[in-house]
Amino acid sequence: QVQLVESGGGLVQPGGSLNLSCAASGSVRANDVMGWDRQAPGKQRDMVARISFAGITNYADYVKGRFTISKNNAKNSVNLEMNSLRPEDTAVYFCYLFKIGSNRAYWGQGTQVTVSS
Repeated sequence: QVQLVESGGGLVQPGGSLNLSCAASGSVRANDVMGWDRQAPGKQRDMVARISFAGITNYADYVKGRFTISKNNAKNSVNLEMNSLRPEDTAVYFCYLFKIGSNRAYWGQGTQVTVSS
């Protein structure tokens, strides 16, 4: 089992910045992939960014150049630095951990990000 705890959401004005953090505990392995998805009200959950143990990153087109994902392998944690936030970035952000061997995913409880003036 894997437990994920997110922190760092909140209310920010357009153009502002927020940093989300996620700490994983339990059966975390070296080749696990960690990342962030988001879900706005009434919409499907979409990929935001992910990072492998080796540091290979992938971003959704709508956050490229504004968001940066990073990982601390020693602490089993992942951060999402979000800059130049837009109202359309408003959503619940979910941290996840994906196990390549078993194709099993674990999710955090989500943290609300609201971008509004």
